[in-house]
Amino acid sequence: MPRPKTKDDLLTAAKENYDKLIKLIDGMSEKELNTPFDFSGEPSKKEAHWSRDRNVRDVLIHLYEWHQLMLKFPKNNKDITDKKSAIAFLPSEYSWKTYGAMNVMFWNNHQKTSLEEARKLLDKSHADVINLIESYSNEELFIPKYFAWTGNAALGDYCVSTTSSHYDWAMKKIKAHIKNCK
Repeated sequence: MPRPKTKDDLLTAAKENYDKLIKLIDGMSEKELNTPFDFSGEPSKKEAHWSRDRNVRDVLIHLYEWHQLMLKFPKNNKDITDKKSAIAFLPSEYSWKTYGAMNVMFWNNHQKTSLEEARKLLDKSHADVINLIESYSNEELFIPKYFAWTGNAALGDYCVSTTSSHYDWAMKKIKAHIKNCK
């Protein structure tokens, strides 16, 4: 599916990819759910996330925490009219060059969260992000710079990245784990 460029496409892609992700997880065997991820023997999987996330819970929590960033972004900037006063998408101590450390912090914060709780958190945050998307017009979502606080990007770009694209990432990772379990 191409990257969404309209509100309707975004909502469709987000809902469809989420449903596919949940169906994939629901179809996992106990062995697949309980076997730790291990991609160490796969040299093509070099990015940090391949060694960071060790189970399905970690992947779901990662998605949940990025949903939280998405939900806070417009809320933090609702009264902002100029780019200089904008509160960034990422927490102030991180940047797009250092967000890997933020992902590790999310991971560390949830090592006592159960898979069941992670699933509940993700279900709720997904619904909240869908409601957020539905609250904006197509123009507000997809015209770059519509809001001063989104910089040169469109708000919809952030929404795509934290929903449909991120769900796609999660499915690829989980499918690679399932393949390793066979």
